Amino acid sequence: MALFLIAVVFFQGNISQIPALLADKHTFFYILLSGTAGALSWLFYFLALKYGKVSQVAPIDKLSVVLATLIAIFFLGEKVSLLGGIGIALIGLGALLVAIG
Repeated sequence: MALFLIAVVFFQGNISQIPALLADKHTFFYILLSGTAGALSWLFYFLALKYGKVSQVAPIDKLSVVLATLIAIFFLGEKVSLLGGIGIALIGLGALLVAIG
């Protein structure tokens, strides 16, 4: 993850900011935490695919959209329009219906 972020900074033309980015302990900790969470996410996803049906595992994976939106609403104070709320509810309902059906 750290190498990917360094590559992004390089391609954006901000190569001079890399030492400052890596020197900040909080930033580096969050980069490591993000990489660990991403790797674990993929490992558990493939483990679920190994033991479950793709038609059930994949829709449950898409509930992350709903979860991320709910976290943004409750903890970050984001506002969601009525149409957006309906869409989020439909994603959740659709994922559950496909997973149980």
